[in-house]
Amino acid sequence: MFETLKPEIELILNKPEATIDDRLQKICELLKERLEYYDWVGFYFRNGTKEELKLGPYAGEPTDHSIIPFGKGICGQVAVSNENFVVPDVKAQDNYIACSLTVRSEIVVPLFVKGENIGQIDIDSNTPDPFSSADERFLEFVNAKVAEILE
Repeated sequence: MFETLKPEIELILNKPEATIDDRLQKICELLKERLEYYDWVGFYFRNGTKEELKLGPYAGEPTDHSIIPFGKGICGQVAVSNENFVVPDVKAQDNYIACSLTVRSEIVVPLFVKGENIGQIDIDSNTPDPFSSADERFLEFVNAKVAEILE
């Protein structure tokens, strides 16, 4: 499943006539549409020099969490740790920010440009514990390709 999506990701990103936000929006929509347990897909980026993340393009239900302080919630923790964070059950997490009552699990993978963590891709799922190491590797691939257009 992931292997068939990789060329589509590259095709979307290799369209310089489209804005970066438009390309990232298409990535979010593709992943949400094609991966049945990806119920919300979005990018967060460091907000200038502030110690916070700002919501970028996303696909799914609207969220009130357009700004997330570093260290708060799963996304905020990844901004500090620089490591992938897979949450099989969000109810078991103390430092979790609920975007929706239907969300059961989450995966966040940091996005690096020239070695610096500039943001992340965030996936919420209404399915308990659906994410595997294959999801992590795939999202790392997506972020590596996104980084190429942001350099």
